[in-house]
Parts: sequence; C-alpha cells; structure tokens
Amino acid sequence: MTLSDFRSSAEPASTPPFYRAVGDEVDVFRAAARRGLPVLLKGPTGCGKTRFVEAMAHELGRELISVAGHEDMTSADLVGRFLLKGGETVWVDGPLTRAVRQGAIFYLDEIVEARQDTTVVIHPIADHRRELPVDRLGVTLTAAPGFQLVISYNPGYQSVLKNLKESTRQRFVAIELGFPPAATEIEVVAHEAGVDTETARALVVLGNAIRNLDASPLREVSSTRMLILAGGLVAEGLSLRSALQSAVVQVLSDDPDVVRALGELVDAVLPAR
Repeated sequence: MTLSDFRSSAEPASTPPFYRAVGDEVDVFRAAARRGLPVLLKGPTGCGKTRFVEAMAHELGRELISVAGHEDMTSADLVGRFLLKGGETVWVDGPLTRAVRQGAIFYLDEIVEARQDTTVVIHPIADHRRELPVDRLGVTLTAAPGFQLVISYNPGYQSVLKNLKESTRQRFVAIELGFPPAATEIEVVAHEAGVDTETARALVVLGNAIRNLDASPLREVSSTRMLILAGGLVAEGLSLRSALQSAVVQVLSDDPDVVRALGELVDAVLPAR
C-alpha cells in the first residue's frame, strides 16, 4: 500500500458534498456517531455509499480517512510498519492508526476484498473496547473521542456474503443503501453531471430499464455513478446515445451479444433522441 491507496480530508470542505437522503440513513448514522458505534454500509456498486460517508463526515466536522479494500491489503497496511528513512528505521502509522489517534472517521470500502487478517485487526476497535493493538510497537491504543469505524460491501456477490463473518457483522450497526427513487436520482445526476433535467431523466429511465431486465446476464447493473459519467460526456458535447454506449453499455459487458442487446434497449428507450 502506498499513500495513493488511501485518502484523507483533514478539514471539511466549505461546500458540503452533494447527497440526498432516501430513508433514515442520516438519522441512523448521526445516532451511531454520537455513541461511537461502528457502521456497516450495504449496497450495490455505485449507489452512493462513499458519497454518503463524505457527507456525514462533513456534517459532523470530522476528518475522513478512506481506504479501498483489495486482495493484497494486509493488517500492516492499516496499522503501520517500520520503514527505512535516511538510513534509520522509523515507525510510520497506517491510516487506521492515524484515525484512532486523531479521532477521525475511518472508512474501509469493500472490506471483503481485503485479506482475512485485515478483518480480524478491526474487531477490538469495533466493539466496546475501542482499542487498537499495535503489536510491533508493543502498545494498545484507545480510540480518541470522535473516532468512528465505517466499512462497506456489496451484498450482491454471494461469495462475498460467505466471506463477511458473523463475528464481524455483529459488531456493526447496518445501513442498507440502494439506488434512489427516480425523482431523487434525476436530481443527483443533473447536479453531479451538470446536465439539464430532461437529459438526466433520460439517463435514469435507461438505467432503470437495465436494472429491471428479466433474467439479466449482467453481473452488475447500471449504477448511479455510471449514469453520472454518461451525463458528464453529454455535458462535453457527446450525443446521449454515444455517451450511454461508452459509459454504460460497453462497461457492463464484453459479450458481443449482451452489448448488442443493451444497445437495442437504448434505442428502444430513447427512440426520439
């Protein structure tokens, strides 16, 4: 892991991240934050989990340290390690240790992509102990006031469900997020992509058509994130069909038959465009 593998926002931006609540997720997160409870976000890829955490960190005035889980991630990547600097061996805190010391929100995205020892290291910090053992330093850190652990995963993958153990799940307050209702998604796409409402509506109509396909061969469906990307291409002058082809159709599948079928769906949903 390098510095580019995690992101930190030391001070909240002056403009809050754009997020529209669709249920009681904001109230649940606020209550969990007041109690210092860890939060598990469940939802499909591209539905707004990361944006939700960014918005809550801004509202709470907390630093946010984000890490994307991956198969090569180890507990040392989160906790820290000794490194050679200028001919000396020095200890460098990992992002989780930094968050624990500073009282920040630590967000581990797609936790199940990481190795099992990464999951185990968060257990004592996720329960009533709120402690992080740093074995290589021979110390145990108690989380500073304001620290909160947030993890996310996509329950759409059945293999993922098997990997996220009950001993991990039961330490968290769960918030389930999904794709927003059409009216809300239109507002989000229009704002984030910088397109007019009619264009955003056309994108959302197509996105929902793909999500509602019967016996769909797709592993993933068209996410809000993908619709925003397509809208961004339209804002740069591409036609709606070209934007959808590049940002949605070609991204969802490499199978020529599936790509052809999705293209026909675009033509059917947007006949006059």
